[in-house]
Amino acid sequence: MGKLFGTDGIRGVANEYPMTPELALQLGMATGYRFGTRNRRGRIIIGKDTRLSCYMFENALAAGICALGSDVMLCGPVPTPAVAYLTASMRADAGVVISASHNPYQDNGIKFIGPDGFKLNDQIESEIEELVLSEKPDRERVRASRIGQARRISDATGRYIVFLKNYFPKDLSLEGLKIVVDCANGACYRVAPQVFSELGAEVTALAISPNGRNINDGCGATSPQNLASRVCEEEADFGVALDGDGDRAILVDHAGEIVDGDEIMGLCAIEFHKSKRLANDTLVASVMSNYGLEIALRERGIRVVRAPVGDRYVVEEMQKGGHVLGGEQSGHVVFLDRHTTGDGILTAIEVLSICARSGRRLAEHKRFMDRVPQVLLRIQVREKRPLEEMASVAGAIRGVEGELNGGGRVYVRYSGTEPVARVLVEGRDEALIRAYAQKIAREIEKEVGAG
Repeated sequence: MGKLFGTDGIRGVANEYPMTPELALQLGMATGYRFGTRNRRGRIIIGKDTRLSCYMFENALAAGICALGSDVMLCGPVPTPAVAYLTASMRADAGVVISASHNPYQDNGIKFIGPDGFKLNDQIESEIEELVLSEKPDRERVRASRIGQARRISDATGRYIVFLKNYFPKDLSLEGLKIVVDCANGACYRVAPQVFSELGAEVTALAISPNGRNINDGCGATSPQNLASRVCEEEADFGVALDGDGDRAILVDHAGEIVDGDEIMGLCAIEFHKSKRLANDTLVASVMSNYGLEIALRERGIRVVRAPVGDRYVVEEMQKGGHVLGGEQSGHVVFLDRHTTGDGILTAIEVLSICARSGRRLAEHKRFMDRVPQVLLRIQVREKRPLEEMASVAGAIRGVEGELNGGGRVYVRYSGTEPVARVLVEGRDEALIRAYAQKIAREIEKEVGAG
């Protein structure tokens, strides 16, 4: 068995290894073993998105956990950040999320949350992986009288809605504002419209009819063009596109212009800097964020620290440096003084608060940066051989870096969740950097391309 955990839990095609019910049962037993206690029954929260396969994995995980004597609290379809919040607020020993985030319905994933509401670090994930490989959990099955119980938390979504609404300033209101929210037929389909409506907005909700197969299908944060068109048709003030598990958001202004994670982070950093909320005058962004963001914030006295791709690594960098704001270009934005993880609805609430307080529209707030042209290519690969071990690839990267000569940057990596290599090149001349990116991509395809 290869390494199970990627940058965001375990992920793959449902009913194909590693995303099989058999492995989910083993993971459940490993979870019960790792987070169970000798003094009392362990308590594990399980949440999921709306994929067809979630029922299968939910039952398998719950069975494994109960077999080790811990209790399971089932939330049903709720966003990943809701599970993080509930795990901490209900003092559970761990949380489990069944979701493949922005991926199509055929994929699914399992990720774990610690009792503090943060995603597990690499060390604890490795411990769980070792337990799956070992026979320890199987030897620790409890007697019939001590088998754990599984029950549903009937008010899970209600608790989470109250948590979110508490972060919109009491002296402000969304009354008179028209908001279009695209829920991606995912985990936010009930929560998001209710939150914005209860805060006073007139809400038009899109993609709120999940059928198990239509999650992220031409909708949500990965396909915000439909939302942009609808904002213009409705003459709305604001648009929010969420992904399948609700931990990220892409916004749309009143003119139908898409606002990505870099712009969201930047405008929040600028306003937090003014209000003294931006700890250490620092934003933590991933290595994929546009260099133009760094230039614009530097001019305003704000430092940008880079973290590896993956919101978990952004959060780890934030915790290490005592920073409160960070995120990714894809729309994961973390407000560590509010929550332990990226939260798409909370992101929209924070930006709406800024607009309401300033009396300025989103379109005005986002005009703070000039993007440096950026080309990102995806190459399907058959294996993930270390890049530095492939002389032709390493040579192409060094050659491009030499040509850029400090006037741009190159970043090449493998995806942690897909059989894909990503090539990012930034520079002032878009045609030139595209040629550079294609040059590197060709060498990767020759060495490890899927064909």
